[in-house]
Amino acid sequence: MPGLSGKWSTVIFMVWTVSCVFLFCEYLIYYPAIFQCSWPEMDRAPSGESGQREPVPILRALFLSDTHLLGAIRGHWFDKLRREWQMERAFQTALWLLRPEVVFILGDVFDEGKWSSTKDWEDDVGRFRKMFRHPRDTELIVLVGNHDVGFHYEMNWYKLQRFEKVFNVTSAKMLTRKSVNFLLVNSVAMHGDGCPICQAVESELLRLSQDLNCSLQGMQAGPMTEGCSEAQSFPSSRPIILQHYPLYRVSDAGCTGQDAAGPEERHLLFKEQYDVLSQEASRKLLWWFQPRLILSGHTHSACEVLHGNKYPEISVPSFSWRNRNNPSFILGTFSSGDYALSKCFLPEESTVIAVYCSAGAALTLLVLMHLHTLRCTLQCVSCLVSKHKSV
Repeated sequence: MPGLSGKWSTVIFMVWTVSCVFLFCEYLIYYPAIFQCSWPEMDRAPSGESGQREPVPILRALFLSDTHLLGAIRGHWFDKLRREWQMERAFQTALWLLRPEVVFILGDVFDEGKWSSTKDWEDDVGRFRKMFRHPRDTELIVLVGNHDVGFHYEMNWYKLQRFEKVFNVTSAKMLTRKSVNFLLVNSVAMHGDGCPICQAVESELLRLSQDLNCSLQGMQAGPMTEGCSEAQSFPSSRPIILQHYPLYRVSDAGCTGQDAAGPEERHLLFKEQYDVLSQEASRKLLWWFQPRLILSGHTHSACEVLHGNKYPEISVPSFSWRNRNNPSFILGTFSSGDYALSKCFLPEESTVIAVYCSAGAALTLLVLMHLHTLRCTLQCVSCLVSKHKSV
């Protein structure tokens, strides 16, 4: 009976250990990682004759990119289950701890949106809504990426309108929150070859640029400038451009940081209209809007670029562990005239694997020790029985 009791104690301990390790790696590990993150603080410049710092409306926004939810064609069921659970837990933990007012996903929400049938598309959208569910006081804005509707040569009105209908977004839109202007751009349509979708998007961007310039000039000059009488009114704040493709850059050679592209990838030359926007499209966006910040995705790695020594761009890494060992997201604090950014890293996949391997090795050692002890005990018992029979 004592041996039987010891056996069950070992089994219970092993089950308890496995349960604790599983709970930590699949649920609790996200809390200490995201708990270390905080909203960046902005230095509020003195205002008014007294020079006192007056409160200004502050917007807290979270940015992530390239979730690449696997579809029915290339997605293995275990890969789907694993990656979607990781992203769901990370996102829900971030919402609970950080309470952003608005969340932007910078494209490539789906991995196979460019190929999906109607049924597969509905299934993918349903899984996305479950994973990225959010409270009513948090707004979720999703931008289009090349994997959502296809590269330029694959994109058509059906795929594009299917995406826009689900996420209530258009290919060129100015979104204003707390006097902060966010320009949402379908960068896949910035091909510049005169295709109907490209023409429609560029025409709308040009109109938005003129309207925004009218608002800025009106605030500076007083009377409404000629041609601005019917312009849409925006707050007099330079916009923040959000899109999937980065603006043109030669490569990631100048990118640094722990989540930048690896040494073997960093010096690979980018292809225009495939890896980055063309030089012409990039010049148009910068000339039309003169943004104070650009945020983009697509490359799956982090990068900070200063275009023309005036326009900073941040490339947001992929949010999926399928694409990176160390996914992250950006926290941004914005006012009409200023902003501050910080990065929040999620648990590394290698850490989770190391915890599982260590726990597995420890349990294996425990089992071997237990078997060794049990074998010694049985040998002793066998010895005693033999002696007793000989007597």
